[in-house]
Formats: sequence, C-alpha cells, structure tokens
Amino acid sequence: MTRRAVSPVFVGRGAELETLGEAYDQARKQATAAVLIGGEAGVGKTRLAGRFAEQAAQDGAHVLVGGCVELSAEGLAYAPFTAALRQLVRECGAAEVAALLPDGAARDLARLLPEFGEPSGDGETESARARLFELILALLERLAERRPVVLVIEDIHWADRSSRDLIAFLSRNLKSAPVLMVMTYRSDELHRTHPLRPVLAELGRVDGVVRVDLPRFTQDEVAAQMAGILGVTPEFAKVDRVFDRSGGIPLFVEALLDCGDECSFPDSLHDLIIGSVERLPEETQRVLRIAAAGGVRVGHALLAAVSGLSDVDLENALRPAIAANVLQVADGGAYAFRHALIREAVHDELLPGEHARMHARYAEEIDRDRALVPPGRAAIEIAHHWYSARDDLWALISAWEAAEKAAKSFAYTEQIQLLERVLTLWDKVPDAAERIGYDHCTVLERASEAAFLSGEMEQSQKYVRGALAELDERTSPERVAELLVRMANVKAHKGRPGSLEYLWRAERLVPQPGDVRALVLTRLGQALMCSDGVAEGTALTEEALRIAREMGDEVQEADLLINLALGHSINGDLETTFATNEQALAMGTRLNSPRIILRALANNVDALDNLGRSEEAVALALEGEKLARRYGRFRHQGTFIANNRAEALESLGRWDEAVEIIERSLTMGPTLRNRWHMLRVRADIAIARGEEDLAQDILTEVGAFSPHRDEQTQEWTNNARLRLAWHLLRGEPLAALDVLEAALDDPPLARKAMLAGRLLASVRYVCDAAAPVAPDRVAHVRELGDRLAVKLGDGPVNEAFGLVYRGEFDAAAEAWRRLGRPYVQAKALLHGAMAAAASGDREGASARLREACPLAVALRATPLVTQIETLARRVGSPLSRSTQSDATPSEPVRQADLTPRELEVLRLVAAGRSNRDIAAELFISAKTVSVHVSNILPKLGVSTRGEAAAAAHRLSLLD
Repeated sequence: MTRRAVSPVFVGRGAELETLGEAYDQARKQATAAVLIGGEAGVGKTRLAGRFAEQAAQDGAHVLVGGCVELSAEGLAYAPFTAALRQLVRECGAAEVAALLPDGAARDLARLLPEFGEPSGDGETESARARLFELILALLERLAERRPVVLVIEDIHWADRSSRDLIAFLSRNLKSAPVLMVMTYRSDELHRTHPLRPVLAELGRVDGVVRVDLPRFTQDEVAAQMAGILGVTPEFAKVDRVFDRSGGIPLFVEALLDCGDECSFPDSLHDLIIGSVERLPEETQRVLRIAAAGGVRVGHALLAAVSGLSDVDLENALRPAIAANVLQVADGGAYAFRHALIREAVHDELLPGEHARMHARYAEEIDRDRALVPPGRAAIEIAHHWYSARDDLWALISAWEAAEKAAKSFAYTEQIQLLERVLTLWDKVPDAAERIGYDHCTVLERASEAAFLSGEMEQSQKYVRGALAELDERTSPERVAELLVRMANVKAHKGRPGSLEYLWRAERLVPQPGDVRALVLTRLGQALMCSDGVAEGTALTEEALRIAREMGDEVQEADLLINLALGHSINGDLETTFATNEQALAMGTRLNSPRIILRALANNVDALDNLGRSEEAVALALEGEKLARRYGRFRHQGTFIANNRAEALESLGRWDEAVEIIERSLTMGPTLRNRWHMLRVRADIAIARGEEDLAQDILTEVGAFSPHRDEQTQEWTNNARLRLAWHLLRGEPLAALDVLEAALDDPPLARKAMLAGRLLASVRYVCDAAAPVAPDRVAHVRELGDRLAVKLGDGPVNEAFGLVYRGEFDAAAEAWRRLGRPYVQAKALLHGAMAAAASGDREGASARLREACPLAVALRATPLVTQIETLARRVGSPLSRSTQSDATPSEPVRQADLTPRELEVLRLVAAGRSNRDIAAELFISAKTVSVHVSNILPKLGVSTRGEAAAAAHRLSLLD
C-alpha cells in the first residue's frame, strides 16, 4: 500500500471554492475587494487558498502570496506585503516595478526592500505612513491594469498592527481595480482582546468584503481524504475511528494515519502532532528542535550555522523529516514546517536551558552575518531571539536597534512595542544608557513621537508626561519645549481644549532665536490664528518667518507663508490670501516639495470658494487631487483638497457630486479633523434635504451638540451654524435662539465669508422664525448680530450674506444667481416671497415662488420645496406641474382647519411650552390644553408635539 502524508486529491470545499470564484468574478467587475477565510488551526485554510490561487492563475490572474509569521507580533512590520513585493521583484525586476509608481516614489519602498535603492531622505514623518499605504494601493491598481490581481495573505491572526491597518485600508479602497485579497486566519485563536477582532469587525462593514467560515470535514470527506492518502478505500470502522478522534480536522487526520495500523491513538492533540516527529531518527529530531527555534521557515545557511553541521550532515539529518513531510523544501534555499502547529509542537519540546541556548545561537549567528535572513529582517530577528533567550542586556540593545529600523520603515506601532520592551528592561540593565547611547528620557521621547505618528494619542500623552517628569526645564528648556509642543498637538488631534496653554508655556522656555523657537512659534502662531487670535498669531508667525530666513530654511519659510495666508483668510482678506499662497506655491515648486505645493493649492481652493469663484475652485481642486495622486499623497493631502472641492460643489448646488467625494474620501482614513470637515459638508446637504437621522448622527459625531466650545474658530462656527439649521429643520426656533444667544455672546472674530457671513445669514432665518413667539429675545439677538455684521470681510459672498441678514432678499437672490449658488438663491427668493405676502403683494410673492421652486426641486431640497408649495397655496397661487418635478415630490401637506384657540395653543407648543405653561398663559386648565393638543395632531397629520411644531412652521400657520 502507498501511504502519503497529504492527500493528492483535493477533498470537498466545493461551496467555499464557488464563493471564492464568485468573489473573483466580482473583483474583475470592480465590485469585491477581499475574502476572509476563517477556520480552526489545521482545518485546511492554506490548502483552500492555494487551490483557489492555482485556479485563478490558470484563469490569467497575477497571483501574489505573502504570509504573516509569529514574529510579526513582536515588531516585524509589513511582513506579508514585503513577501509579496519580493515575489513581484523576482518576477518582474525592481526597475519594472518602480516604473509603475509615481516618480521617485519607489524610494519609499526601499524601506521594505533594498532592491529599490536608497530610501528617500524625506523627513515628513507625519505623512510617511499614509504615503506608503498609497504606494501599495497604487502599485496593485497599476498591476491590475495588465490583468486581474489576486493577493493571498495567510495567517493574519499573526499580522502586525501596520499590516492590519494596511489590510483595512486596501479593503476599503480597492474598488476601482480588478484586485482581490484573500486572507486566512485562525478563528479559534481570536480571544476577546485579540487585535484582529476590531479589524474583522471593521471589514465586516465594508461593501465588497466576503466572509468564508471553513467548517471541519464531514465523515464522508474524511473517508475521501483517507482514500487519497492511503491509495485504497479505507475500512468503515477505521474511518469511523479516525473521524471520531480527529474531529474532522484534516491535519489531525493526516497525523493519525501517519501513526500506522500498529500505532495506538494518542491521548492529546500535542501527542498526536508530535508523534510523527518522535518516530524520526534522534539526530533528525535534534535538528528539528533547532529549526523550530528559528520559526516556521528557516534558511539552510542559517540552520547550518546555528546547528554547527556541515551542509552534507545537515541534509542527511533533515532528509527523513522531508520524506515524512514534517518539513518541506521552500523557495530560496529554505526549509519550512508543513504546518505551523507542527512547528509549535516541536518548539514546545525544547527544555528551558535548550530554549535559551538555541535562541541565543540564532541571535549571535544573524548578528555575525545579517545576510542569513531576508533583507530588512535582521534587526527584528536578533531582537526576537535575544528576548526569547531571556538575555536582558542584549534584549535591550537589540530592541533599541530594531525600534530604529521600524521607524525607518514607517512602522510606528511596531516601534512603540520595541521601545516599550526597552523601557521594561531598563531597570534590569544597570548601564542601559551607556549601552544604547541615550538616556531613559530619550526613549520616552521617541515612544511619544511614534505613538503620535501612529495615531495613538493616549499613549503619546502618557509618554510625554513621563518624559516631562524626568526633565528640569531650567537645565533642558528646549527638550521640555519640544515635548510641550507635542502635548499641544495631541490635544489638537483629539479635539480637546488646552493646547494653547502648553504652547504659551513652551514659548516662554525658548526666548532666543533658533530652530526650537521657530518650531514653537510656528505651531503657536497657527493655533492662535485658528482660535480667534489672528493679530497675535500673525505677529508670532512673522517672527518665526524671520528666524527661518536667517537659518536659510526655505521649506519652513514656505510653510510659514501658508500660515500667514491662513490668518489673512480668517480675517476675510481673501485676495491677499490667494497671493500669499501663490508665493508659497512658487517656492514649493522650485524646492520640489510636494507637501508645500499641495498645501498651497488646497488653501487656494478654499480661498476661491470664499471669493465666489467656486467653478475655479473646483477646477483647481481637480488639478490638486491629480497632483496628490502623482506624488503618492492622496490619502493625507489629497483628501483635504477633495473636501475643499466638495465644499465648492455644495456651494454650486452639485450636491450628489459632493456626497460622492465625501463618501469616497472617508474610506481613505483621514485624520480626525479632516473627517469632521467632510462630515460637516455632508451634514449641510443632509439638513437641506431633510435627512434628519443622518444629520443628527453627524452633528453628534462632530461635537455640535457638545456644551463645550471648540478652541478653533472654524470648528466652533460651523458647529453652531449646523445646529441652528438642525433646530429650524425640526421646527424648534426657540432652541435655535438658545444656541444663538450663547454663540453671539462672545463670538470668534472670523470675517471669512463661509464662516461669519454664513452664520450671519442663519441669524436672520432664526430670528424671523422665532420673532412671533419671543420678540424680546429676538431683538437682543439682532443687536448681537449687528456687532458681527460690521466685522464681515469684503467680497461678493460676504456681501450677499450681508444682504440676507439685512432682509434685502431680492438683492440677495440676484447676488446668489450671479454667483451660481442655487440653494441660497432659492431660500432668499422664498423669504422675499414671505415678505411680499406679508405686505399684501400676492402677485410678487407668486413670481418669486415660481422662480424658487425649480431650483429647490432640482436639488431635492424637500423641506425648502415644502415651504415654497405651502406659501404658494396660502397666497392663492398653487404651483403648476411644469414648475415642479414628478421625480422628486415634496412631502404631503394636509390643509389644516384649526380654530383660533387651537392656533394659540399650537403657537405655544411650537415655542416648546408644556401643557401646564400653556394653561397658565391662556388661563385655561391643563386638561383643556391636552384636549386641544389631541385635536391639533390629527388635523396636521402628525403624531408628536415636535412634529406639530415643525408642521406649523412648514405651513406658515404662525405668521
């Protein structure tokens, strides 16, 4: 009888292969991004993925394979992607791969593979990781232009944090290219706190991600597997016994059959797996234990060096293991355990002393000749082995070196893990500072920076506090100042108050000109400009600019010019804003600095929109987004430009385009502030279209309902304005008045059109809605609004908002028409019609409504359409079918037939009064009020008091 360790026949998995095939077909149609194959260890995930990969390759796909290893959890970053890149370079050559990427971008890939030359010297650490993610995405998309791509990533339960983040990023964004990722993971290892759990949860919410849960074999499938291995049909009794003992897990079936007929069934799974090893010669077992200390896969030269065997002796020792299929010969002169469970079982057999000696030998040999491991892995391999050998001194030294290597690869989360190891070992090594050449505080500083760059703000804050506790600002003022700047940056990124306090303290510590003072002033000046301190922020920025010019730092000079332009923009001096950004753009172009170029372009998109040149803003944004993709910076800077384009499109009434841009940009994982900017644009459109639930969710996320005022003028102003619109949508003018009273009591002094001007127009609309029920409060709010109005900047957009505030609605509508802004034009026409109707000019009101209606209908601005139709009926001029759109019907409106007393009650209900308050106001009982309310609700076709208030305003019943 011929017995094979593995069945040559692929057994079962028909449904799973069909699912993978369907996903591949969908990927070719750009509708699927990834398949997740989960299952217990040994259930056949690798075999299934391999079978599918073979079929896809036969179908013409370009199949790339990368795997995660246990070492990834200790800091081996991007392991599966590095392996796939290495395969690609072997197939195509580094030059051909580099040609698929933006100019010079391949140098960033050199941080993963040395075949791409020297890494770039780009010091822009904040955007480096995002750029690397974009490069991988761009490379896969370019490859897929030739033929479909299948990227297989095995064992993602071992994936490092950077790889997990990159997997999530690709899954969200691989929608425009025929690329399919197939990933396997051990579902039985995902304990409650396993780091893969939140990633799987996130991927489960992504369209185009398919889950495949691989079950155990049925008894019939076990019988088929046994027949393939044995070469004959097995006896039923043996099948029954093997199935019962293996539980239908293919790997255990193989191990049980490997025992032979004379072998008794093992008592434990460990015994079952190790049994095939224990039947090998003693020397083979010894070498396998050495190999197991090296990982699932170990090179021949490294194993020979660690074992001390000659090539011939090593081959003779391993031959029985290869024949028994315990070990397999892999590419690149390496040996790999057939399954990770086998390697784990062998490694567990090491005695404590043997374990330490073996790992120490690996560390020594790799340190002696770093070419014994794949490029880029030596530092982390050495750190892993010294730590496993429990040698505190060398574990600390090697972890520090590996942390430096991780930083150069933009693997900041892995850098944190390694630095935490250094900190843990510090007290165990008496001369730790001398050994690594840096003090304990430097380790904390590096950890705080790595945590900040990886988005772990709480961790960064913890390390900053630790470092500050060790420093004396009298002897180390510059180090303390830099840490205070980082603390301020953490506060800002978290959207928390308090950053200015840290920055002012830092400024006092470095009074003399120099690079640290320039750093502090740059950040402080920008923060002040964004926080209602434009004059002071501008002065500090100009001082930083002088220092930068004295030091000859042109990149910092260009950055500071853009910061100055920001101050001009907030002040409403948009022409100067545009010119200053153009100056910085010219410098960025001369210095070949993509970051400066894109930053200047992004800010000028905003300036053009605020100047009323929104079509030009859209065109410039498209140019900027194209450049961002070419530079490999779309995720970090391109999304900011895209959001500015969405703002301009929202102004122009091209709302569907704006929504599409926002939703696409949100998948790119923008920074928190950028995400909030995008969501606010989406909220404007949601409120205008009456999407109440969506608007509420967004306003909650961006903090619009928070009682705490954001330090940044732009954030605060937009949140206040959105909340006003929200309350008006819900028919809550008094709640909107509450917001206004708090907002205008001490408002930020922004003069920018789309901030102050837009807020001022909202003041008018709220006051008009609340005047019938709270005239005294409205009068006070108008006084506050008048103070803000005199501070508006120049320009046609601010002028149009000013016309709205003053109630010159016809002039405002004409101004908006010239600027091509249909929504605010239609609102101005509606309010002009209201004013005309109030003065008895029904014909004039009708004419304005006929002009406003098609604008609102085209935008699908349902609440505005409803207001227009309701007023048209009231003035006796219902709109004709040609004026409306059958495709976008407005909300049905019942003809209310309310008594005078019911109208009085409704007016007070709309003002938010309780039944008891209404009873006291009208000198009737609370029970009578309840009866009136019960009569009012069905007449209005609503079921709640809030809906009644909204209907009252929508139907203009309170005028």
